[in-house]
Amino acid sequence: MALKKFFEKLGPGLVTGAADDDPSGIATYSQAGAAFGPVLLWTMVLTYPLMSAVQLISARIGRVTGRGLAWNLRRVMPRWVVMILVGLLFVANTINIGADLAAMGDAAQLVAGGGGHFFTIGFAIVSLLLQLFIPYRKYSSFLKWLTMVLLAYVALIFIVKVDWAAALHGMVVPTIPGTAAITMIVAIFGTTISPYLFFWQASQEVEEIDVVDEREPLKKSPEQAADAEIRMRYDTFAGMAISNLVAIAIILGTAATLHASGKTDIQTAADAAKALEPIAGHFAFALFSLGIIGTGMLAVPVLAGSAAYAIGETAGSETGLELRPHQAKLFYAVIGVAMALGVGIDWSPISPIKALFWSAVINGVVAVPILIGTMLVVSRRSTMGDFTASRTLKLFGWASTAVMAAAVIGMVVLPSS
Repeated sequence: MALKKFFEKLGPGLVTGAADDDPSGIATYSQAGAAFGPVLLWTMVLTYPLMSAVQLISARIGRVTGRGLAWNLRRVMPRWVVMILVGLLFVANTINIGADLAAMGDAAQLVAGGGGHFFTIGFAIVSLLLQLFIPYRKYSSFLKWLTMVLLAYVALIFIVKVDWAAALHGMVVPTIPGTAAITMIVAIFGTTISPYLFFWQASQEVEEIDVVDEREPLKKSPEQAADAEIRMRYDTFAGMAISNLVAIAIILGTAATLHASGKTDIQTAADAAKALEPIAGHFAFALFSLGIIGTGMLAVPVLAGSAAYAIGETAGSETGLELRPHQAKLFYAVIGVAMALGVGIDWSPISPIKALFWSAVINGVVAVPILIGTMLVVSRRSTMGDFTASRTLKLFGWASTAVMAAAVIGMVVLPSS
């Protein structure tokens, strides 16, 4: 009963935070734990306030204006700039969808046998059908409960033997053991603070306005602000906390097993699951594998949907999972194309590791101007009325922008160092 009440208070923030731990993110966190043990756990402590601020700002923009992030970016940037950024977002998201679907197929193959490609197609079809034919008010509830799969990774740390003293040291003492660790830190920041999450959470706040009868954009109904502010803070801080706790659990679990046994070269989430079995046992392997499938089912629609919201809002067309396909043709067409291209990537000769690298590069580059535009939007009284961001929220928002800019510089400089 208490769990049900807790979930009822959560919404876009919970789903957004959980989607951040997608199979590609799981691969990154597994690589960090396997290669460096628990010494990079401090990155998750650092990213928590930064990602919380960015997501709260995104939620605030949607709730106050009743419009998504792309629509609002058009008010502070030339339309052609927004179109380029949204186009790059679509490319990065599509690559990510392909990598996530491939990881889900590989995980299913490990658990059940058979062909990974066919599992990939099956997951893509199920995900697409859910997005096309289930109204938002039902679909959002499904996504919220699907976040429970993240408990698999929390359970993992209670199965394996964790060095808690080393874990605590890794959380509170920032350590960078060499150039390779810097590259991994850049990857962690890139996978934790991702542009598609900004668009998704803002648009979900708009969806919530449309499906909850008494809700209106705060600019129209400022009397709703007090309750809305409390709900958004609770939802966002809780959602991002769950996201980072799961990432910490993955790093701890792989550090205690793979790193401790000398298995430091992990390329994908499925590689981590496969390597876990002889070390931590079949149960740990099964938990890790099923977690990959569950988080993929959560993240893939977020990736496809965020691209569809961004493109639809930029084009000025109807968007929303509450609408039927014939009511939002462009929106659902983008979802369909993104899913189809994602499946195509899995069947192509493209290396998933290289594809993910370029996805991370694109996401990192795109994140900086999007964050700058987002900060300009949330600071403008003409757009936000009396609900511009507080000084503290702006401070953390601009800090996140600076961190992502540093990450981009790191991606450019490190390969040649």
